[in-house]
Amino acid sequence: MQLRAGTEAGSCPPSVPPITTPHMYDALTSRWTFACPSHGESRVALSAFRRLERLPGTAHPVVYRIRFDCPCGDEHDGLVNLMTSRVEPVAAELGALAAARIGAGEWPWSFFCYPEERPRPVFPSSFFLLAPGDGTLGLAVRCPVCGRLSVNLVSQEHVDLPFHNDREIGVVEHVFSEDAVDTIAAFESELWSSSFDARRLDLL
Repeated sequence: MQLRAGTEAGSCPPSVPPITTPHMYDALTSRWTFACPSHGESRVALSAFRRLERLPGTAHPVVYRIRFDCPCGDEHDGLVNLMTSRVEPVAAELGALAAARIGAGEWPWSFFCYPEERPRPVFPSSFFLLAPGDGTLGLAVRCPVCGRLSVNLVSQEHVDLPFHNDREIGVVEHVFSEDAVDTIAAFESELWSSSFDARRLDLL
């Protein structure tokens, strides 16, 4: 499985530091590489992402502005090209293994869509907000099928390791309004004040 990301130096908006690392995603370690003002470069897991926002006007490739929690102790902005709409082999063995697992009904990432009351396969490009808790993550996902927002409570491994899908996850029994995405602080507060009910993630 290969997810590539990158931009040319100088192509970023003024509020986002340019990203010059040519290979930002390492499929073998599931780590992303970003520029860090303190360390020069930081490698983080997907669970270190805090917010993902698709930039308007980008299509080929689609570019996302992300905010991530850096090991230096601060949060930084970055640009990524989440090439998650197709599967490409990083090596013949990994490509064959990924194809076999997807063919068997497994998926690199999945979530539970509350409005549809069913599990759905998903790519990180559908993630919107990740809020860390006590060893868990509150994960806000926009469903690629119905387009509505659901919030799941998952383990960090569920996000960081492709094909490591939690068998059971927590689901907020609430249909979030569209304006929730515009008020991040209120959304995070509501997220952790809500109760989570268990759901199974069997996709077959």
